[in-house]
Amino acid sequence: MELVRNTNLSALLVLLSCFCLQFGSATDTITAAKFINDSETIISNGGDFKLGFFSPPNSTDRYVGIWYAEISVFTVVWVANRNNPLKNSSGILTISEVGNLVVLDGQKKVLWSSNLTNSVVNSSAQLLDSGNLVLQGNTTGTFLWESFQHPSDTFMKNMKISTDVRTGKKVQLTSWKSPSDPSIGNFSAGIEVRNIPEIFIWNDSNTYWRSGPWNGQIFIGIPDMISVYLDGFNLVPDNDGTFYLSFSFSNDSFTTKFVLNAQGNIQQTYFDTGDDHWGIEWSALNTDCDVYGRCGAFGSCNSQNSPICSCIPGFEPKNRKEWNRGNWTSGCVRRRPLQCERVNNGSDGGKKDGFLKLTKMKVPDFTDRSSAQEEKCRNQCLENCSCVAYAFDAGIGCMPWTGSLIDLQKFSSGGIDLYVRLAYSELDKEGNVKVIVTVTVIIGVIFSGICIYLLWRWMSKQKGKMHLPLSQLTKIYEHREEEEMGDDNHGDNVNQAKLEELPILNLQELASSTNSFHQSNKLGQGGFGPVYKGKLSDGQEIAVKRLSKASGQGLEEFLNEMVVISKLQHRNLVRLLGCCIEGEEKMLVYEYMPNKSLDLFLFDSVKPKLLDWKRRFNIIEGISRGLLYLHRDSRLKIIHRDLKASNILLDEELNPKISDFGMARIFGGNEDQANTTRVVGTYGYMSLEYAMKGQFSEKSDVFSFGVLLLEIISGRRNSSFYACFQAWKMWNADNIVALTDPIIREPCFEMEILRCIHVGLLCVQDFANDRPSVSIVISMLKSEIIDLPLPKQPAFTERQIAPDASSSQNNLSKCSINNVTVTMVQGR
Repeated sequence: MELVRNTNLSALLVLLSCFCLQFGSATDTITAAKFINDSETIISNGGDFKLGFFSPPNSTDRYVGIWYAEISVFTVVWVANRNNPLKNSSGILTISEVGNLVVLDGQKKVLWSSNLTNSVVNSSAQLLDSGNLVLQGNTTGTFLWESFQHPSDTFMKNMKISTDVRTGKKVQLTSWKSPSDPSIGNFSAGIEVRNIPEIFIWNDSNTYWRSGPWNGQIFIGIPDMISVYLDGFNLVPDNDGTFYLSFSFSNDSFTTKFVLNAQGNIQQTYFDTGDDHWGIEWSALNTDCDVYGRCGAFGSCNSQNSPICSCIPGFEPKNRKEWNRGNWTSGCVRRRPLQCERVNNGSDGGKKDGFLKLTKMKVPDFTDRSSAQEEKCRNQCLENCSCVAYAFDAGIGCMPWTGSLIDLQKFSSGGIDLYVRLAYSELDKEGNVKVIVTVTVIIGVIFSGICIYLLWRWMSKQKGKMHLPLSQLTKIYEHREEEEMGDDNHGDNVNQAKLEELPILNLQELASSTNSFHQSNKLGQGGFGPVYKGKLSDGQEIAVKRLSKASGQGLEEFLNEMVVISKLQHRNLVRLLGCCIEGEEKMLVYEYMPNKSLDLFLFDSVKPKLLDWKRRFNIIEGISRGLLYLHRDSRLKIIHRDLKASNILLDEELNPKISDFGMARIFGGNEDQANTTRVVGTYGYMSLEYAMKGQFSEKSDVFSFGVLLLEIISGRRNSSFYACFQAWKMWNADNIVALTDPIIREPCFEMEILRCIHVGLLCVQDFANDRPSVSIVISMLKSEIIDLPLPKQPAFTERQIAPDASSSQNNLSKCSINNVTVTMVQGR
């Protein structure tokens, strides 16, 4: 009896397992039995893409489409029924009786179909993690149809844009009519293979843009492609005469795509998880010169000139009147006939033609191709009277032109050399111009040599200043601080700031450790300048902070940070390992923080999940302990003045360390408050008295800490003073749920989170006297102080600006700079 019971139980478990497996496998698949209606979606196995019904912005029409599942900004990459929208939510996506994928309306009318003539009964459609929707037979498993072969306006990695040279069949992009209308627009983009494959954009049937020929690695008509796309694109011919274009990047976390927009421009966009939006990495059309044939035949376009069009040397406008009015479509004509043309006309042949070299050019359209080497290419063109120009590229070979030169463009960088055939008399004129230019250049060189010598003498004196001992650099710092703080504030506090022994690293050592400050080692970009990861010869990992010439900060902030942080040692402050001052280079060397800055965790779309409440509370406590050390426990009282999430670094265990002391100020033992005529910091983190009057104290840092505390709890970036008022409003309405990051909403932590919000609101009160000190803040966070006072309503925008405006003007009358530090993180 027991055996029977066990057998029945086993059978039941097997049936349940089969049911679960069948149910689970159906989440990315559509069959005739399992269709989806307007309210349903399917999602790819890895969760990257969704398929379902949607409405574009400002439209009520319904379409079947595919979009990114894990990106917060709704982004459609493919649309089925583009030209036949549904007017209500009665639509169904299913498999028809004959095996086609179809979109039906409420009356079972077919609005769109995969339209296969060789369809298979009982087929199924599956959404893959690549974003490709495939129709496949249940028995063979082969793809009968796929959305990648019928794209809309988006070109994604692992897709293939193709052209069959024999049949003329193309897989190409087609634009939307507008952002609200995905029906097929006026523009299309694909591969055109005349003699050499190129990418074209067409406006209806007219060429609108072209990429220039493919040389096996790049399209030579895209000037910046060598540095951007060398490892991304691939264009290969198949054995049957079909050319395929695809792209993929080694970094799978880099979400990027190419979109042909409604204006006819192909743009590469990437998703910036930090700012939560699609950024533009590259555009096909950036200037008027990128439009096909802008300057007509034998006309060259240069976006740096005004007007942008000019005839190439040896040619003149065909219609001078129209040309002068800015209508360049008629192009240019040759001024002097070629030698072979004169011979054919019975005239005296004269001297032979020659070639004029044009550098950094986008080569013209309609090129031929031969395998001749460069010198032979020149001779072949010279022997052919119809040949008007030639160019040579190692990846393509010889490219001669026998017709009009269309779509010429002069680049500031990139491009290749183009040799234009001219009559000897035209070349002679060009030779005279060269003589004039040569003489001018010689005179200029002599004059420049004198200037360079004088400049060298001046720089020699300046260079001596840059190699001053650190003690004298400190004196420069003290003098500058006196100027900022006023005569009454340069007593004991500055004299205490004598720089202790700090290791001096040489420039060559730091360049070697960072691979010559290579872009791949760049960690981020701050107001000071770029920060690079490096490894010293002993294996120690470091972060090198290099002052940028374009930075709003300079020697003052550099010396300030060096003086301040060299005196500090605390587990919650980043440790300064050394510095480098050589010539124009000024660098600070820190311990390396593998997890970078706090803002990358809080405001990312994925990383906040790594910060549970225990880790966040540990970060809050660590920041407060570091701040307490700065204000009370160190030998010097330090006011940071720029406390924010991007200036909190995280070590390998996510312990916080306060960084960036370029704006910090040292207080004497008896000082509690100081004034400045130079307000620095970041909008949204600055207290009222500091932003309006230039007054800063410990309570200024407490305000910044309160803003930071509320950001850590809410997971949202504070962008204005009004955000503090909103936080107070939600707290006052007992709506803590709306203020708390969903990731940390757990009942067991509710009281602790509530107490932290309460403390944060006490820290961001308008008046400095109302805010607690850091030591009291720590006691509040540890519940050593049980009864907390009620925070006053932050009313900065409504109550304080107007009364303080006049006094602000008086206090800041000497102000010339309002420095705001900004941190940008670059994807690699």
